[in-house]
Amino acid sequence: MTTNQHQYIYYGTKTNTVEIEKFVLHTLDINKQAKASNRKKTPVCIWGKHGIGKTELVESIAKEHGYKFTYIAPAQFEEMGDLLGMPKIVDNETITVPPSWVPTVDQPGILLIDDVNRADDRILRGIMQLLQNHELASWKLPEQWHIILTANPDGGDYSVTPMDDAMLTRMLHITAEFDLQAWAEWALKNGVDQRGVNFVLTYPEIVTGQRTTPRSLVQFFTSIASIKDLKKELPLVRMLADSCLDSNASAAFISFVQQNQSKLISPEEIINTKKFAKDVEAHLNELVIAEHRIDILATLCTRLTLYLKSLEKKCSKAQLENVKLFLKMEIIPNDIRLSMLGDLTKTTSVKSILLDPALSKLLLQKM
Repeated sequence: MTTNQHQYIYYGTKTNTVEIEKFVLHTLDINKQAKASNRKKTPVCIWGKHGIGKTELVESIAKEHGYKFTYIAPAQFEEMGDLLGMPKIVDNETITVPPSWVPTVDQPGILLIDDVNRADDRILRGIMQLLQNHELASWKLPEQWHIILTANPDGGDYSVTPMDDAMLTRMLHITAEFDLQAWAEWALKNGVDQRGVNFVLTYPEIVTGQRTTPRSLVQFFTSIASIKDLKKELPLVRMLADSCLDSNASAAFISFVQQNQSKLISPEEIINTKKFAKDVEAHLNELVIAEHRIDILATLCTRLTLYLKSLEKKCSKAQLENVKLFLKMEIIPNDIRLSMLGDLTKTTSVKSILLDPALSKLLLQKM
């Protein structure tokens, strides 16, 4: 258990979504083995501030790994019947009918109990039996289903119902925190507007966890995705930014657009250009030197690295040559160059980059 300066109380290791996915998948495998040995399965609770992406992470795990998925938000339950089921008379006998959300398909599945500690204390106590036995008085989960919960931290300004030790010890715990590179990788994979990804990579400090969260940023970037020329539509862009973000983040994005940083060249353009000196090097020299913005290069290097990691096949000879030319540009600070080169030596699509004598020499200097 750890506490930050705001007295928020978290449980489990604080880490990024990539590591949490590994943790969850490992736990699901352990639970499968437990069921096969007639032992009880243990639910996982993912803690974290609002908007960090906890819900989306669980949905993504279910989708990518072939699990059925059911979502409930017990904070919306008004009475115990929403959890336990409602009585019904059948053949002159009163039976309890399970709620409509209860899964019935006996295939591998995940039941997500979202924001569990925002539920009323009565509902929270009712959930304890479900966590322990994967069943309640009137129904039980199919055998191949698992339970994952999300929760906001105790303490601070969150309106939550504290969970006692009896409930906490029924679960494994881990805490999600914002990780810039992991978020950027997820965002690019899920089609978030590239201009937005560039903005967050350039100004990571704007992700405050208050009004400006990973979730609110994605909402904003979705709202501007259809606007081709952001500078031309700046009043509309400003209103959309103000509707989703805090004032500092909104102002930073407007400045980002006004300084033409939203028009940063894309990784695809870098590796596929046929005129590197003109289309890439000259463009970056003009943008970076004129504005004195080395952070733009850091953003672009991160974007290019993530893009190359995402490729399913090796780069062509021409693409590989463009990557080499990019790494050798004089305007790239040596620490950024070496960091990027180190990452790319582990990347399948450009692993052969080490065959270049000049780049090999730079890497050896780093070691």
